[in-house]
Amino acid sequence: MYSLIKPLLFQFDPEKVHHFVVRSLKLFNRFPGGGALSRAIWCTNNTKLEKEVFGLKFKNQVGLAAGFDKNADMIAEMANLGFGFIEVGTVTPLPQPGNPKPRMFRLPADEAIINRMGFNNDGVDVVAERIKAYREGNGADKGLMIGGNIGKNKNTPNEDAVGDYVKCFDRLHHVVDYFVVNVSSPNTPNLRALQEKEPLKHILNTLQQRNLSNKITRPILLKIAPDLTDDQLNDIVEIVQETGIAGVIATNTTINREGLLSPAELKNEMGGLSGKPVTNRSTAVIRYLAEKSAGSFPIIGVGGIHSPQDALDKLAAGASLVQLYTGFIYEGPSLISRINKKILSV
Repeated sequence: MYSLIKPLLFQFDPEKVHHFVVRSLKLFNRFPGGGALSRAIWCTNNTKLEKEVFGLKFKNQVGLAAGFDKNADMIAEMANLGFGFIEVGTVTPLPQPGNPKPRMFRLPADEAIINRMGFNNDGVDVVAERIKAYREGNGADKGLMIGGNIGKNKNTPNEDAVGDYVKCFDRLHHVVDYFVVNVSSPNTPNLRALQEKEPLKHILNTLQQRNLSNKITRPILLKIAPDLTDDQLNDIVEIVQETGIAGVIATNTTINREGLLSPAELKNEMGGLSGKPVTNRSTAVIRYLAEKSAGSFPIIGVGGIHSPQDALDKLAAGASLVQLYTGFIYEGPSLISRINKKILSV
């Protein structure tokens, strides 16, 4: 079904299509029986798919990566498509519009997307209330894990960034199941400088100390870029082990444009590249981290998963869970069930 409408959708601006798809899914799920029908078509329910990672039990190993549901207004609809967990955000303390449009570009020849969205979101207060409303709603999936991906506002200087992460952490703590610290987006000026060892340790130690002071602790993960060197990845392993955070998400989008088939006017757009060109590098980063750490912390694998085999490759490399975004856009919702069925068959 998706293969029939995708050529039409791909004729239009990708950000406008995103909003159209969101509105359409919400409308469909509002009809009596719409949610049940969606689950019947797309969901693969089997207890053998369950996976316990960093103390949480996931319905299945396939999640929605941050960036698709930035504002936590699609949780029910995404759950009805079969995702085992949903990661909302990136969320910042204050609402912000993000970068000027156009800011998202399809590269069909490479089955990729370039985006420079810039953490556009409604702010942590609105997002927290939406997650709370979902949790308390009659139709909430009680077994669905929800992650909160947190970042800093564009106008917050890096030396004050820790305050933004703390604000998001405190506001979301009672409504999400785990946190992701995003210091790896290429679309907020100087954000990636926070991946350097000392500022990163400061942020993570501050959040972890705050976490441990609560009656209920939440797993904290770090999302990293695929463009890190081996030395930087060694630092990541050391930092995760020193700070005691729960794990890593590998990887975010890349600024590398090597080997792309798309015309120059597309591939030279500023922003982070996702999709098939990131597949191999993301898997290599997962494998490197798993080997260097001797499997001492869990890894969520994301980047260029366009087929069940791509997902299996990441799991084999050392990932405990996987996430979709660009592959979901190119392949449609059947990719989720296809991955889950493949996992059951091996």
